[in-house]
Amino acid sequence: MMSTTEGPVATPAQDAASAAASAAAASFASLLGKLDYLGAGDIENIRQAYRFADEAHLGQLRKNGDPYITHPIAVAAQCAEWKLDAQALMAALMHDAIEDCGVTKQELVERFGAPVAELVDGLTKLEKLEFTSREQNQAESFRKMLLAMAKDVRVILIKLADRTHNMRTMGDMPRSKWHRISSETLEIYAPIAHRLGLNFTYRELQDLAFRFLNPWRYEVLSKALDRARGRRRDLIARVQREVEDVFGRHGMSVRILGREKTLYSVYRKMDSKHLSFAQVTDIYGFRIVVPELTDCYTALGLLHQLYKPLPGKFRDYVAIPKLNGYQSLHTTLVGPFGTNIEFQVRTHSMDVVAESGVAAHWLYKANEPGSETSQRLGTQWLQSLLDIQQETHDASEFWDHIKIDLFPDAVYVFTPKSKILALPRGATVVDFAYAIHSDVGHRTVGGRINGEQRPLRSELANGDVVEVITDDKAEPNPAWLSFVKTGRARSKIRHHLKAAAQEKSLELGERMLRQALRSEGIAQLPEETGEWAGVWDKLLRFTGNKNRAELLSDIGMGKRIASMVGKKLAVLLAETGLKPDALLISRERYDTGREETVSQSVTLDGSEGLSVQYAPCCKPIPGDRIVGYLGRGEALVVHAEDCPTARRLRGRDAERFIEVEWAEEPVRSFDTTVLVTVTNGKGVLARVASAIAAVEADITHVDMGDEPAQTATDIRFSVAVRDRQHLADVLRSLKRTPSVLKAQRFKSTPKAG
Repeated sequence: MMSTTEGPVATPAQDAASAAASAAAASFASLLGKLDYLGAGDIENIRQAYRFADEAHLGQLRKNGDPYITHPIAVAAQCAEWKLDAQALMAALMHDAIEDCGVTKQELVERFGAPVAELVDGLTKLEKLEFTSREQNQAESFRKMLLAMAKDVRVILIKLADRTHNMRTMGDMPRSKWHRISSETLEIYAPIAHRLGLNFTYRELQDLAFRFLNPWRYEVLSKALDRARGRRRDLIARVQREVEDVFGRHGMSVRILGREKTLYSVYRKMDSKHLSFAQVTDIYGFRIVVPELTDCYTALGLLHQLYKPLPGKFRDYVAIPKLNGYQSLHTTLVGPFGTNIEFQVRTHSMDVVAESGVAAHWLYKANEPGSETSQRLGTQWLQSLLDIQQETHDASEFWDHIKIDLFPDAVYVFTPKSKILALPRGATVVDFAYAIHSDVGHRTVGGRINGEQRPLRSELANGDVVEVITDDKAEPNPAWLSFVKTGRARSKIRHHLKAAAQEKSLELGERMLRQALRSEGIAQLPEETGEWAGVWDKLLRFTGNKNRAELLSDIGMGKRIASMVGKKLAVLLAETGLKPDALLISRERYDTGREETVSQSVTLDGSEGLSVQYAPCCKPIPGDRIVGYLGRGEALVVHAEDCPTARRLRGRDAERFIEVEWAEEPVRSFDTTVLVTVTNGKGVLARVASAIAAVEADITHVDMGDEPAQTATDIRFSVAVRDRQHLADVLRSLKRTPSVLKAQRFKSTPKAG
């Protein structure tokens, strides 16, 4: 493959070069031995990629002194184990060429085609990632990696092969790097391997990371496992013999494989359950591989006849596969001498998927080109990443959304039509609704679990039949964010709330700017196009906003003061020749009758969403005289006109107050606080609650204070009422109730300062 120059005497440098060339050639020869599943043309392309990479890395050595090219060859060899296509193997061989050797993407496009160049470019971006913290840097890096793999899953498969070989050779790295790289592997790469169903790689990465994170514990456990293996050799041999005999008697052709817990899983079980090594009884198990699907259940029956099953330790992942496509029957049996032994029963195709996950798509490509199972593996999760990405522009928020999905402990629930959905443990009715469709989630108002009406925050359990109740007029509730578990639901809710707040703020800002402009004598807000386009350009440069919609939203959310923007806009309009109307100014600013002013004030009906807040200090309700305060960077805050907090703010920030009024027919109820003084006695609270319910008011909160009960006690009720008249009905009903000494509306006293 590679020739060396002959000479009468070889120098040490020539000897080293010759040895390096021989090592690289031997490594590549071993790779070629794994490519029998590819055609001659593909193998020749891979050979060309190897020559290109070998030349690019010429003279570069790894920490152990081997030629650097041996690393890309090892990565390609791992990809060949997964039977990845020629393009992926070529990219694996050249994955460091752009980063380390000055090769350009365009050069790769010309030599090997755009698909290979795109893969190498994606891997190059990943090479630059360093997960140095849990903060923004790590979140942004993680986001790039997930998006790269969502675009082409081969990128992450090559990256996992790269990480696996680096972990295998970690001993050659400086000890100072062990902790960072191993933690990163354990927290990020191993879970991704698991999520994609690459169980063999997942287990290997966990054990390697454990070895370098905790060398002493790894060594102690390794020796303990070796001793246990020797002590239980006779037991394992006996179980294998008895299992082979029972299948032989029934004429079943099966493959029986021993299975041993990884060191990391033993350590994690000891740590989480506070067990000694001797107390971990399920270290050994067996995998039974059968020809057909129905043979799985036949084999299970034979095993249960041979040994007694342990109650509660049977799992059917064949009928209901795991989220990553894994299928198998799991059962724990009581073997000889009372030893617990786990058996996994699966078909050959299930076994390939169990070990190779999403890579099984390439493993099966030749035999089953149309295989839906292999095509489907991992794609649902990858697609969900893209969905979340489209609605989440903050990297840290993106990380928050998906980190739960990386560590799934699934529950399996059913729709009323018996479709199975897999959700993370702790998922609620709202998560279920968003898993069906985002529109179903947005319109959810209730849910039934197993036919019974249940709250939306109810957690789902395995086997639940869940039905979602929707209403076309309903919208997501911000409170849902406190209990939803899936990244999809969280991102959809936040996106909808932001969009709704933006829309409401824009509408409110436009009304406020129009009102401010009338105070400057301009009757109409000019259009953004045509003759007024230049005016808007100058105004946006003045405010620093990108466009008219952003400016109006900022006014609606209180980030800009409408009166100041209105004054500037009036000046710009005057420069074009549009003069203010003195009569309009007089009416707007000085008309004590208020008719015109009121008609132009901001009207509130309770549907404003997040762009308007009703002050918790005075809790205004329809019928109260109210004022609006534009806090700095906050929404419009509505106070009662006689509120002490509002008076203090008006004295300090008068220009931030605007005229507001109630709509004739508000669309919802408003919270207010009622202070009820009662004499203590049995059933008093129930009678008071009944009196409030009798006039169709809802109690949203009850506060009885922390003081011990006295002869007379004050109870504060937060009550949702339609208006002042409705509140008067509540107070009258309370005053007629036995045991009630006094009932009045309560407004909190502002703190001094």
